[in-house]
Amino acid sequence: MKPTGPIRVLVVLDSPFVRAALTRALAEQPGLEVAGSAKDAFEARELIIARHPDVIVLDVDLPRVDGLSFLKKLRAHYPVPVIMCSERGPAGARSAVRAMELGATDVVAKPATADRTALRRLAEELTEKIRAAHVALPVRPPIPPSATAKPTSFRATGLDPNRYVIAVGASTGGTEAVKDMLLRVPVDFPPVVIVQHMPEGFTKSFADRLDQLSPLSVKEAQDHDLLTPGRAFLARGGIQMGIRPAAGGRWRIAYGSRAPVNRHCPAVDVLFESVAQYAGPKGIGVLLTGMGSDGARGLLRMRGSGALTVAQSHSTCVVYGMPKVAVELGAVELSVAPLDMPAAILTALLRREHAGSRPSAAAAQPVSRTLE
Repeated sequence: MKPTGPIRVLVVLDSPFVRAALTRALAEQPGLEVAGSAKDAFEARELIIARHPDVIVLDVDLPRVDGLSFLKKLRAHYPVPVIMCSERGPAGARSAVRAMELGATDVVAKPATADRTALRRLAEELTEKIRAAHVALPVRPPIPPSATAKPTSFRATGLDPNRYVIAVGASTGGTEAVKDMLLRVPVDFPPVVIVQHMPEGFTKSFADRLDQLSPLSVKEAQDHDLLTPGRAFLARGGIQMGIRPAAGGRWRIAYGSRAPVNRHCPAVDVLFESVAQYAGPKGIGVLLTGMGSDGARGLLRMRGSGALTVAQSHSTCVVYGMPKVAVELGAVELSVAPLDMPAAILTALLRREHAGSRPSAAAAQPVSRTLE
């Protein structure tokens, strides 16, 4: 059980101006208490010992001991949720992805300018992420011993991967869950489209990292990309993404509005609703760990259209928020660990093929217009 009372936050940032401004802004947020601020890892260490913060906001760029090195020490000796602050640009994005691999709960991008408006927006973003981090597991759940071997081939089972499209949504803790799922897919897996809540400018580095690790070819999605088996497409930060029909019964990437949905851009619901509309029973929806409810109603819409719907199991979620809401809505057919998802999806599709039927489509709400 988490202790009651305000969430105690330690702010560790290199810039004195930004550190002071964010400390003031966070102290004004209801339910938060700033336990202290530090300019480097040495000051932070003393404050951790003295004040025992619940969540740490940590700069990637620190003097003497860099943020990633300090994060490693925190994971070993003081495993509380850590939100990393990283510069925009390729180097900062790579550092952010590495921080998530090292166990950071979430990441934010530093504003390009340190004016009051930019810092206020950063404080608002941090407040939301701090609250999510406070209910997150401080240490990533271990890989369950039941994890199965990846399927060796999709086509070898008699299924045509061109007939399907797999839509994946994730938020807090999702970078590792997405990675785990894509580690176990066969090379002829159906096309995968992914929305991971992540700052604009960071998604390309995450896609590049997934491309190095997964049997699939993974890229940051571009408008009109044709979805083909053996490939995965990660939504770009800062714009809504869905799919549209293409020739030959296939689909393409469709980018649209920059307006937030469920406070997110891109939003999982926008992707799932487009898959429900344009793929119907040929869609597979996967909702992974995350705070809030984004994706839950879209997954329900997918299930109503006849799609197969899957959620991450409670015991493997860093934050059992989005999948929990989806389960409560009746949107989920299977709840499994990310490592088990490729095999579970294949088994479920084979079962449907052998049964010769699919779930009947239920009445659905109108599709979101955010892609127009």
